[in-house]
Amino acid sequence: MLQMFSQLLVHYPALSYPLYRRYWLASLASVGGWQISAIAMGWLVYELSGSTIDLGILGAATAVPAILFTVAGGVIADRYDKRFILLVTTALNAALLFLLALLVFADTITVWHVWIIAAAISVVSGVDWPTRQTFFPHLIDRSALLSAVALNSVLWQVTRMVLPALGGVLIALYGPTVVFNLAALGYLIMLLVIIGMKLKLPGQVSVSAWAQTVEGIHYIFVHPFFRDLILLSYATMLFLSSYMQQMPAFAKLLNAGPEGFGILMSATGLGSILGTIIAGTIKAGNRYGTVMLGGALIAVVFLAGFALATTLPSYSLALLFSLLAATATSIFLILSTTALQSEVPDALRGRVMGIHGITYSLMPMGALLTGVLATTYTSPGALLISLVIYLAILAIMALKGPSLRKLTRPLGG
Repeated sequence: MLQMFSQLLVHYPALSYPLYRRYWLASLASVGGWQISAIAMGWLVYELSGSTIDLGILGAATAVPAILFTVAGGVIADRYDKRFILLVTTALNAALLFLLALLVFADTITVWHVWIIAAAISVVSGVDWPTRQTFFPHLIDRSALLSAVALNSVLWQVTRMVLPALGGVLIALYGPTVVFNLAALGYLIMLLVIIGMKLKLPGQVSVSAWAQTVEGIHYIFVHPFFRDLILLSYATMLFLSSYMQQMPAFAKLLNAGPEGFGILMSATGLGSILGTIIAGTIKAGNRYGTVMLGGALIAVVFLAGFALATTLPSYSLALLFSLLAATATSIFLILSTTALQSEVPDALRGRVMGIHGITYSLMPMGALLTGVLATTYTSPGALLISLVIYLAILAIMALKGPSLRKLTRPLGG
């Protein structure tokens, strides 16, 4: 066991820092809480209404507030004490999940309740996400930054791999009340760990919040590398990965129950882990940008296979293609995020990474689009239309200039 831990420290030196190690383990609990609650919300809404449009609205409820508040959240993270901000956001998320559990337990839950609480969590996340991106670099030395970035990605992928299947089983056995309570408990664990960290991380308030906002946006748009990579990341979530929000509908087409639905979601998590491992083997060189863009292109091919598998229907093929698509998508996301985190100046980290963080809020927005399209073209047809749109965007980004295609290394690495 000690030898295994030593090997882990060699590959991920950020874990050798006690504060970061505690923070990472607590993040595992809170991120796991979010993952399992998102699964339960989607299943609950579809059970209450049976509508793909309602699933899409749920996606919008989890996305639009975060999109609107993430830029402001980045400014807040750069201006004020980061530890205090995380204390507030973590406590609010726990309270909202306990409220959702109470409504389900009291049998007074409606689709509207789920939408409103999901939107409230999204508002909080709009501040929480950029604050996390500015908080963890203070727990390590600069030399361990890239390993910390990779570890932060790993915890999202590990929880997405393991918890959806567990969530499906828990929903089938005990109902969503238990799932929402467990999710809230994950945030409480995070809250206790942050309380135990006696850090003072004040921000910079020398200029107005509006001036800081403009500064962050201007920095991105005058640097083609940041601008192009962030825009492509947005498109990836909006058109390529949004099918995961519609997975309950795909599970119905595949005649899969809650357990089968959970396994499908876990396959995407496993694929993301594999993609993270593969991305970690990519070395600086003249093929870095090609591999990054190639991951996105290959994901399109595998997702087309997933859409066709659900029309057969073939659960085993759909499972395989979802795993492969997630692997390819993860390669693009890990390589691109590593480059961004390596290059962004510390003073602008909250704003720039906050704007980049909108990426993950666009997945549910894409689900709203595919949900509407699915009412006319079916869920597989809607996915294929999204893939065609994404393929056109990817071609434009790859051909318009050298900033992405000729990327040879994680900048600043």
